[in-house]
Amino acid sequence: MDIATLIGIVGGFGLIVATIILGGNPGGFVDVPSVVVVIGGTFASVFVMFPLKAVVGTFKVGMKTLLFKAPDPNDVIRTISGLADTARRESLVALEKVAIDDPYLKKGVMLVVDGSSEALVRSVMEIELDFMKQRHRMGQGVFKGLGTMAPAFGMIGTLIGLVNMLQNLEDPASIGPAMAVALLTTFYGAVLANVVFLPLSKKLEDRSEEEALYMQIMIEGVSSIQKGDHPTVVKEKLQAFLAPALREESS
Repeated sequence: MDIATLIGIVGGFGLIVATIILGGNPGGFVDVPSVVVVIGGTFASVFVMFPLKAVVGTFKVGMKTLLFKAPDPNDVIRTISGLADTARRESLVALEKVAIDDPYLKKGVMLVVDGSSEALVRSVMEIELDFMKQRHRMGQGVFKGLGTMAPAFGMIGTLIGLVNMLQNLEDPASIGPAMAVALLTTFYGAVLANVVFLPLSKKLEDRSEEEALYMQIMIEGVSSIQKGDHPTVVKEKLQAFLAPALREESS
């Protein structure tokens, strides 16, 4: 679980709620029609922007930011180095009997075992990488859309409230409370956009980049295995994908 995402969301809402309570009038920040306008309008717009399936899957995509456990790239490199060692000591065909947990890496290795050309293997793996990025961009786009539309519908709700207020100016004492209620929709929209939707969009973007890095390491690793590179050379080549601080020292 990514505890940082949970801490950020809970902490963000916690600070806002604490500030409201310290202000002495928490009940003044609750308005059901404002909530309906902001949340309902935001999701309605996103349904227009994206296919139904993408929007419905938003919850599942959002949970990925909490439950995603980033694999250790050094584990991937060690696995590929071990496969390279097996291929050099025995043969490429021997890799068929090696247990490979990652389905993407296994697909690439099996293509090599089947005698596919290096260009074909790389092409198949890169196509899957490209479509993975495309699927992830859809999920990121939904949250970006939510983050864009929430403040917009907050402003729409405020305008509705102002119109209602201006139509009832006979009672000056009611102007202040009516203005406060009108501003609540802008408040709700800003909070949802900046505490939930836009941060989740950025986190999903980072997750996608991490996954793409692992897949690029696997593509290069499979290519090196097919070329018959020495395991040490394979390890050094793949560690070049990582920042120096993340590289595992050679034993």
